Amino acid sequence: MTKVVFVYDFDKTLSPKDMQEYGFIESLGIFDPAEFWQMVDDTAKRHSMDRILTYMYLMIHESKKRGVTIKKEHFADYGKNIELFEGVPGWFERISAFGKSQRLEIEHVIVSSGLKPMIEATPIAQNFSQIYACDFVYNENDEAIWPAIAINYTTKTQFLFRINKGVRDITDDISLNRLLPNDMRPVHFDHMVYFGDGLTDVPSMKLITEAGGFAVAVFNPFDDKSKMVAQQLVLDGRVEYMAAADYSLNSPLERLIKLMIQHIANKDALRRWEVL
Repeated sequence: MTKVVFVYDFDKTLSPKDMQEYGFIESLGIFDPAEFWQMVDDTAKRHSMDRILTYMYLMIHESKKRGVTIKKEHFADYGKNIELFEGVPGWFERISAFGKSQRLEIEHVIVSSGLKPMIEATPIAQNFSQIYACDFVYNENDEAIWPAIAINYTTKTQFLFRINKGVRDITDDISLNRLLPNDMRPVHFDHMVYFGDGLTDVPSMKLITEAGGFAVAVFNPFDDKSKMVAQQLVLDGRVEYMAAADYSLNSPLERLIKLMIQHIANKDALRRWEVL
């Protein structure tokens, strides 16, 4: 069967809030998440820092300042508290089964600016063949001491190329940058579907859609601002489709995705016909 890869952002795509808001920020004695994110914005501007590296720096810095230990096991504890949008737990198995009925193998992958150990602790982690997300270097006491990998809006596209070229090991840059003809690449971009919620997903959305794949701007159905962001992405031509982040059976999002799967399957059938 032909492989199709579904690529998901995480925060505000599969979950309603940024994952740091499920326990970590409170551990600092900060009970309004906006205060922490304002600190991130201010620090990034003051030092001309990448915003993702800034939040990772502040997680370590503010924890040390308050005498709070920040270990990998703590991230796992926070990850268990992450809330998911309606229908997410049953989504992956159901969509994969539909893909199989169309002679397609659906693979699910995360590419997120959130934290890998938190995502790995969620009840849906086993559905993903790969989780690309930010992480830290940990010392001998398992304490976070330095960013190991930081994924921002432009570096997300690197992982799409890794999927496209079959170079899944993030330490292998040589193979990633080696010339590989399109017909030898294991997953073409027109066999990818990207799920994201905002401007940080635009480069990935454009890369996939311009190559014939699909991208969907999802929005929180209970948040007007979230819906406006998705609408603007469509109006600006950044993405063609938008839908509420309701992953339930027969939801508008599911019906849309099934049409995309059928389109890919039909397109593949026509290609096979041409060869015959």
